[in-house]
Amino acid sequence: MSEIDAQRVAQRIDTVLDILVAGDYHSAIRNLEILKSELLAQNSADQPSASAQPKAPWEV
Repeated sequence: MSEIDAQRVAQRIDTVLDILVAGDYHSAIRNLEILKSELLAQNSADQPSASAQPKAPWEV
């Protein structure tokens, strides 16, 4: 079972905030999507039997 390194996640969030401050919204959103997918992949590796919940119709 792997654990999430909170310090590393916080540093990556800081990077995204710096990108937002610089005004590069596209890159910031892309970085958040990458971080999210990595965290979900790590979580699914820890819990292979858990199924993903379908998104609600109003979620994009």
